[in-house]
Amino acid sequence: MSAIDRNAIEAAIRTYQDPYLHQDLLSLDAVKRLDIDGSTVTVDVELGYPCEGILGGMKQVLTTVIENVPGVETVNVSARQKIRTHQAQGELQSLGNVRNIVAVASGKGGVGKSTTAVNLALALAKEGARTGILDADIYGPSVGMMLGIPENTRPQTKQDKYFVPVEAHGVQAMSMAFLVTDKTPMVWRGPMVSGALQQLLNQTLWDDLDYLVVDMPPGTGDIQLTLAQKVPVTGAVIVTTPQDIALLDCKKGIEMFRKVDIPVLGVVENMSTHICSNCGHHEALFGTGGGERVANEYGTELLGQLPLHMTIREQTDSGRPTVINEPDSEVAMLYRDIARRVGASLSRRDRNLHAPIPSISISDD
Repeated sequence: MSAIDRNAIEAAIRTYQDPYLHQDLLSLDAVKRLDIDGSTVTVDVELGYPCEGILGGMKQVLTTVIENVPGVETVNVSARQKIRTHQAQGELQSLGNVRNIVAVASGKGGVGKSTTAVNLALALAKEGARTGILDADIYGPSVGMMLGIPENTRPQTKQDKYFVPVEAHGVQAMSMAFLVTDKTPMVWRGPMVSGALQQLLNQTLWDDLDYLVVDMPPGTGDIQLTLAQKVPVTGAVIVTTPQDIALLDCKKGIEMFRKVDIPVLGVVENMSTHICSNCGHHEALFGTGGGERVANEYGTELLGQLPLHMTIREQTDSGRPTVINEPDSEVAMLYRDIARRVGASLSRRDRNLHAPIPSISISDD
């Protein structure tokens, strides 16, 4: 039996292009092991973004193409993901227990930003990432309700100083809603709101997160400025609708993040088409192509287009967002695709070489 040609094995591997990074696995340095032992080939692949939904298909493709190489009888392919800490804006240090912070923002209210943030966090978790969500909308927190966390839930504390995040559907969550009642208006000036955001972020004992999704309030005010100056944000996702007035505000949001050196990972076009709950007819109530035009204009990516459908609202209002309530639905698959795109875009960023703040370890002893 002739020896297996290693170059032929590598050529076979190169035929597989990562669907989100658009390069072959060897060019991405994702092949961590390639062993040839007689007629057996063993390949270990490690990708830098959450991608459990595609790992099975990738393994099947690699197994098939390698089996076609002359002399190969047995192929063992293993695949995993490893999320690393990537560069934040400026010289900010990353948080010790949070590798990457992703801000979900919108230029105006009412475009479905919080719904997108919650489903994105859940989709990242479904794709195998350790994920948390911070509700930074101090005036109108809604993440707790959307995750189905019971009203009047209070986080546990450590040493009367640190909050333990509330877990729901495998996601760690923290919100001002956990600290006040739903009837308590936050009649605060800007500095107080900014201080509350920093406390929620830094005094929460996040447990080894790959991604912390921050649901921002709409607009470009104090919270956004605090985030840009004080919080190590790895990237931002802008949510808009195709409506012209929403697109104008979307552009302002992109410009704001650009000015503070936070990369915009892409645009999510929400309410892209209306789907009739009776007949399933699709109709573009707010226009078409707006999100794509904005993404092209600013050299970023259209991460996905989500429909305006009554079930999305009903599921979120009931505390069972689409990704959890209908995990195999078309909409859930769209959110998971967006999650993979966000993670893949972040994986292209430089590593954060600034020393992180040491992890806080507190004992009950």
